[in-house]
Amino acid sequence: MFQLLVVAGTPSSFSILPRPTSVGNEFDAPTLTVYDLAMDYSKIITVEPGKRSGKPCIRGLRITVYDILDYLASGMTHEQILRDFPYLTEEDIQACLAFAADRERRTSFVAGEASVR
Repeated sequence: MFQLLVVAGTPSSFSILPRPTSVGNEFDAPTLTVYDLAMDYSKIITVEPGKRSGKPCIRGLRITVYDILDYLASGMTHEQILRDFPYLTEEDIQACLAFAADRERRTSFVAGEASVR
C-alpha cells in the first residue's frame, strides 16, 4: 500500500512512498498517518518557551494551534480564517488539525468508573 506525503513548506509537492510500518500504536512523530495521508507538521508547528507561554504556535508566529482550533470550533471556515489572517496558509490550518489529532491520539485515559459531580 502507498501513501501520499505532503511535505511541509511545499504545499504543491507530493511524493508517493511505501506505507510506514508501525509497532502497536507507535508512529513516527511528528508525522500523523490517517487514511493513508501523512502530514508532517514539525516545520509548521513550533514551540518556543518565551512565546505565548510555550504553547504550540504556527511557524513561530504569535498565533497558537489552540487559537485556530477555537476559530474552527466556533464555526469559522478555513476561508474566513485565511481572510482574517492573511499571513496564514491552508497548510497551516491543516497542520493545526494534524497536531491536534496526533495529540488526542497520544492522550491516555484510564478505564473505570468515576463519579461526576
